[in-house]
This record gives sequence, C-alpha cells and structure tokens, in this order.
Amino acid sequence: MQYTLDFSSLLQYSDALWTGLRITLIYTALSLIIGIIVGFLASLGRTSTNLLVRGVTTIYVEIFRDTPVLLQLFWFFFCLPIILGLDIGNAISVVISLSLYMGALCCETFRSAQRSIGSEQFDACIALGLSARVKILYVILPQTILRSVPNLLSNAVTIFKESSLVSTVGMTDLIFQSQFIADSTSRPIEVLTVAAGIYFVIAFTTTRIATYLEKRLISSL
Repeated sequence: MQYTLDFSSLLQYSDALWTGLRITLIYTALSLIIGIIVGFLASLGRTSTNLLVRGVTTIYVEIFRDTPVLLQLFWFFFCLPIILGLDIGNAISVVISLSLYMGALCCETFRSAQRSIGSEQFDACIALGLSARVKILYVILPQTILRSVPNLLSNAVTIFKESSLVSTVGMTDLIFQSQFIADSTSRPIEVLTVAAGIYFVIAFTTTRIATYLEKRLISSL
C-alpha cells in the first residue's frame, strides 16, 4: 500500500502538541532551576576540606553521571515510593530524578568555573577577613555563574532532550502526545518528524546562543 505524506492533517492536533511541549518545557525549567542550586552546593562540597562532605558529594555526582537517565527515572518512580511507603506520583519522581541528574552536570560545570577564578581573589578575601558566607555569596557565586552561563545553556539542552524520557512514566509531554497522535491518525512519519523538528529548533537555537555567549565571555576575560 502506498503511503502519502499529509502534514496538514496534523493541524487539528496542534493544541495537543502545544500542551505536550509546554509540559516538556515546564519540567525542563524546574529541573534546570533546582539542578543549578543543587549543582552549586555540590561543587562547594567537592572542594570542601571536610573529607566526609567531599566524599558524599563525589559519590552523588559520579552515580548520576555514570548511570542511564532512564534507569534513574525508573528508580525514583518505582523504588523510592516503596522505600518511603508513600505514593509520590509521577510528577514528583520526574522532578527529583531530572533535578538530581542536572545537579550532577552543573556541579562539574561550576567546579570548572571556580577553578578559573584567580587565586589572588581568594587571598584578598583572607586578607580582608571575610567570612566563608560572604566569600561564597559575593565573590565565588557571581563569578561562578557568569563563567558558567555557556555551559549551563548546554546543560539545559541536555536536560531538555533527556526530558523526553518522562513519557515512559505516563507524563503527557511532547513525546507522549506525539505517540498518541501517531497511533490515532496512523501517520507516524508526519507526527514524529514534526516532534523531531520542534526539539531540533529549540535545542539548536539554545546551542547557538551558548556558543555566542561563550565567545563573548572568552573575549571579556
């Protein structure tokens, strides 16, 4: 049987695709925000003089960087509720899983940025008698964020693409909606091509912005 492409048939499903994309972007944004916070704290832990703190944060980062995101998602969805004896739902398990994965990525990003901060600035903090809290908030944090922006955007692209896995635990994201529409219309080529195009446009645009900012940052340092 000959298959005839008809992308116009998807127009009636544009609302469903938009709903799926909106959910994808929401979970990407939540994971990014929480992951940045977790990642910065973990980066401080990995450079701590306390062996216990450094050991715990190192184990956390290595576990989440060296295991599949899908496996992490399944663990928090299926295993964590059993351990806690609570039904935390798929939304919370998705946020926890993606945020911790993002935190592991951001930890290494922040750690690299902190290494690029001149040692004379830390010496100046000691000479001025600044407390650790003041040094972190007013010296380390601003410069770390500034130097990390390009890589953070790259991490955002990574978590945006990895968020496509949330459909496996029943989240109605872009992939879930695309699969549903493809099954309903028997037009998988058109639906999945459009979904791929949406992911590509967003990821490519963000990557170009990251590259531009990286060049600006290098020229300003």
